[in-house]
Amino acid sequence: MNGELLATVRRFNRTVTQRVGALDDGYLSRGRPLGQARLLWEIGPAGAEVAALRARLGLDAGYLSRLLRALEADGLVCVGVGTSGDARVREASLTPAGLSEWAVLDRASDDLAQSILGPLNDGQRGRLATAMAEVERLLMASMVELSVCPPGDPRARACLRAYARELAHRFDDGFDTATSKPVDDEDLTPPKGAFLLATLSGEPVGCGAVKLHPGAPAEIKRVWVSGTVRGLGVGRRILGALEHHAASAGWRSVRLDTNRNLTEAIRLYRSSGYEEVPAYNDEPYAHHWFSKRL
Repeated sequence: MNGELLATVRRFNRTVTQRVGALDDGYLSRGRPLGQARLLWEIGPAGAEVAALRARLGLDAGYLSRLLRALEADGLVCVGVGTSGDARVREASLTPAGLSEWAVLDRASDDLAQSILGPLNDGQRGRLATAMAEVERLLMASMVELSVCPPGDPRARACLRAYARELAHRFDDGFDTATSKPVDDEDLTPPKGAFLLATLSGEPVGCGAVKLHPGAPAEIKRVWVSGTVRGLGVGRRILGALEHHAASAGWRSVRLDTNRNLTEAIRLYRSSGYEEVPAYNDEPYAHHWFSKRL
């Protein structure tokens, strides 16, 4: 990794932590550190499951428990069995005092934002806001995690349902999984293949699969990325990870088919080194077939 790039990121981190008061013992002059204030804000008026808080904030279970205990001791938070009634699901909710503190934090956060923008002229404010939005999106991209996942996992199923809904909306004649060539779970499970899941703060935001056909090129299937992270290079990462999986398993080429309406996917494949080839299957929704040497 380029040393100058690393130095720039570290310098940016130091400036931000100082400017937003992350090092203060009492964040936003409220007498509690940033971690407690951030957790209080994330719980919010609607409350939240403890497991969801841990995933969204990326916190260690022990550290999250300590933060919750501190907020409970201050009378701001209650932790108990969630509305589902399942004793295994713990939920955090704000007390009346916690709701009042949340409202104060909301106003103080606006004041902090005002203090950052106030000294700047209109042009500088616009530049800063644009730069912040770009930094946020790039940080989101760096937070997306890829992992091999059983295709029957509920998160994988959620991605595949979203994939099917999008195809039904974008294809000329809709999309029916019963009409498309079947992709069985067994074919997407090692050693026959793999299903990759992309997550952001624990939530599924993309997927892709590869089938390892004996005596034939590997086949990439079901590449999908949520609209919330499109444009962040997640699809290209998924594609590259699937290719790597196939290469590591000993395959020397991969292929795939796609529909003419998926113009972004076609651009991705071509820019990733795929070349169009004659049809190698009878997939009813396919108009283009691509292949790539690994």
